[in-house]
Amino acid sequence: MNSYKTPMGELQIEVFGHAAVLFTINGKKIYLDPYSEVCSFAGKAPADLILITHNHYDHYDREAFSKIATKNTLFIVGSDVPKVNDHYQVLHNEDACDYEGIHIKAIAAYNVNNLKPDGEPFHPRGVGNGYILYLDGFTVYIAGDTEFIPEMKAITYPDIAFLPKNLPYTMSDEEFIQAANFIKPKYLYPYHYFDLDVAKLRKFLDLGITLVEK
Repeated sequence: MNSYKTPMGELQIEVFGHAAVLFTINGKKIYLDPYSEVCSFAGKAPADLILITHNHYDHYDREAFSKIATKNTLFIVGSDVPKVNDHYQVLHNEDACDYEGIHIKAIAAYNVNNLKPDGEPFHPRGVGNGYILYLDGFTVYIAGDTEFIPEMKAITYPDIAFLPKNLPYTMSDEEFIQAANFIKPKYLYPYHYFDLDVAKLRKFLDLGITLVEK
């Protein structure tokens, strides 16, 4: 678990694996894409908010979130995610909302080059989300399942960024490095990866970007 000082208070980040992450701030538990193959979530702290990027089984996992969701848990989800409870809000790309002083904006996440055998993208444009969490001047960018798309070029100098790195679904090492060096986060979390060559990534990342290994 890592901690960061923000204007809203201490932000704690726990990475479970794949795309599953827990953000804790001011006592609120915010889970991202809980996934039962990397963590059972049984006995974990109840969720105040669950962010789901899209409806693929490794992001929208009822078994995982059933262990942490309560009747008061709010879900914020991409447009392809089925309704999960009465506290449920869909954000389309570029939509935004506020939660407990945190401004949450949905960012596009999609494939340009990585396609299925039938020619369709693994992640079509306009469906899945990344998210930016604005913590009163401190920003956390969660890219979702995406390549280095044009929309990402509007995101510069976040305090923390989570970028995916796995082919054929998201980015290669080279594209990951290109994206990171463009947006220039202070702290960079590779996530949603199959393997991680830390030495290679660090060699080519710009100065000022701290690579965080889970």
